[in-house]
Amino acid sequence: MLRFAPSPISDMSINNLRVAIFNYILSKQLNEQLLIRIEDIDKENNIEGKDKEILEILSLFSIDYSHVVYQSENLKYHQKLAMQLMSKKKAFSCFCGDDKLNELKDEAKKNGKPFKYDGFCETLSDETVLNVNAPFTVRMKKPEQNIKFVDGLKGDFDYTPLDIDSFIILKHDKTPTYDYACAVDDMLYDISTVIRDEKYTSNTPKQIYVRDTLNYSKNIDYIHLPTILDGQDDKNFVKWFIDEGFLPSAIANYLVLLGNKTPNEIFSLEEAIEWFDIKKLSKNSVTFDMDKLKFINKKHILTMDEMRLSKILGFADMDIGKLGKIFLEDSSTIKEIKLKIDLVFIPKSTCEGFEEEFVELKLCMQDAPFFDNFNQLENFITEKTGLKGENLLKPLTYILTGSNNNVNLSDIYPLIKNYLGEIVK
Repeated sequence: MLRFAPSPISDMSINNLRVAIFNYILSKQLNEQLLIRIEDIDKENNIEGKDKEILEILSLFSIDYSHVVYQSENLKYHQKLAMQLMSKKKAFSCFCGDDKLNELKDEAKKNGKPFKYDGFCETLSDETVLNVNAPFTVRMKKPEQNIKFVDGLKGDFDYTPLDIDSFIILKHDKTPTYDYACAVDDMLYDISTVIRDEKYTSNTPKQIYVRDTLNYSKNIDYIHLPTILDGQDDKNFVKWFIDEGFLPSAIANYLVLLGNKTPNEIFSLEEAIEWFDIKKLSKNSVTFDMDKLKFINKKHILTMDEMRLSKILGFADMDIGKLGKIFLEDSSTIKEIKLKIDLVFIPKSTCEGFEEEFVELKLCMQDAPFFDNFNQLENFITEKTGLKGENLLKPLTYILTGSNNNVNLSDIYPLIKNYLGEIVK
């Protein structure tokens, strides 16, 4: 079983979405289930409703999964196994307060060394521990040997006992820390492969150490993905891209393409399952290219069914879908297309530089019969008003499109002729 383990403390980032997509693809390739584990043990920072939003995003991207679990529901197992570790003298009670730990951190910083726990409470006798009436955390004993593992993308890693240290597994309130909860939960759900961001690489030996100490013998394969760089501020979140009019299919296409060699540049997630090889991904960090995403988004919109595009734009008319594709010539997102569509239907009161012609045209068109093509309409207007050339086309273009840009009205008119009464009112 594979797992995607988001935390409901913030919006889903593009990095997290990429992790979810790769977990989904591998689960299909390996014919294994995909579990969604909501890591909600950080109660103080959890945002209400964020878990539901995460699941909605996964649905939007057609990432299916077997079931959803919440990490906080496993608290009894976290505590039970911690007691087991303590009974075997593999973990110990630590009474060191924040002042003491900050003192050790300041001393390490002064000496230019990373902070390491000094092991003071590890040597306390059982009798002393029983007689101490103070809050305590539970720490793993520092390992005696190096912890090694092979990353499926980046190769061999080797961590010394000093790298791992005597880390906390239960906090003062007896809730689990991140590494300990992950290690236990991966055991509970029989996880076989963990795909996650490379920023968690140094967490892996701690999690392996917890499972080894609990005599869990199943090997878990790890793949740590290079981080996507240049995802600035709000543009790093999936919700921003969706709101800006990028299609989920295009975003997924780009994230699979990023740092990868693919047989085609434009593809669906279903097609990627057939040929994707996670071991061929670049081992280095990858830079997000907004222009590339826009190009891919444009390609996905172009291949979209016109009726579906129309519905996304707020209509149910194939002609509006076709109009959207015409407007795509100098646009790249649904939002940009919708703005152009909206301009067609907004009320227009005048046309700068052609104020008199605008009024005359509008009155003429309001009384005009229905015409099937633009040439017929143009001939009728010319006959009734005498307007020609720029005096006709400039204000007419503005009335029909809400824009002063040069466009081919012969292409646009057949797609909006059924709405003419609304457009020129």
